[in-house]
Amino acid sequence: MLSDSGSSAPPGTIPVTLTVNGQERQLQVAPWTTLLDLLREELDLTGTKKGCDHGQCGACTVIVDGKRINSCLALAVQKDGAKVTTIEGLSSGALHPVQAAFVEHDAFQCGYCTPGQIMSAVALIEEGRARSREEIREHMSGNICRCGAYSNIVDAVEDVLKTKASSFREAAE
Repeated sequence: MLSDSGSSAPPGTIPVTLTVNGQERQLQVAPWTTLLDLLREELDLTGTKKGCDHGQCGACTVIVDGKRINSCLALAVQKDGAKVTTIEGLSSGALHPVQAAFVEHDAFQCGYCTPGQIMSAVALIEEGRARSREEIREHMSGNICRCGAYSNIVDAVEDVLKTKASSFREAAE
C-alpha cells in the first residue's frame, strides 16, 4: 500500500508528501487509505487510536495545519502537503503543558481516549476557543471518554488556560 519515495511505486498508488511531527515524509498511498491508517499502520505512530472509525469518538484526533481533525474521516491523499502533529510529536523531551495537566488532574482512566483528548485540548487552546468550563465542555464534546473522566479533563484544560493567561499577563508587564 505504501512505499518510501525513491523505490518503485506500487500500481494504483498516489504520491503524497506530509510533514509528520516535523519530519517530511514522501509516500506512495492507495487512494482509499485514511490518514489514521497511514499514521498507525504505515508510519507506526500508534498513539493515535482507532476507536469507532466513523468520526464519532475522537480517539483519532490529530492536528493538521493547526486544526484538529478526526483522522479516520480524512483520506491521506486529501492531506498532501499538510503538517500533521500526532501525540508522539506534541513534545520533545518534557511533557507538553496539556499532557502534564492531564497527569496532574488524573484526567484519564483506561487511557484509550487520552491521546485524542489531549490533541483536541491542545488545538482548542491554540484556537482560543476555550474561555470557560462550558466552552471547554462544548468544544471537547466530540471526544468520548468511556470511563467518565470528563470533569478531570475539563479541570486539566482549565488549568492550562489559567497558566497560559497568567504567563501572557507576566509577559505584558
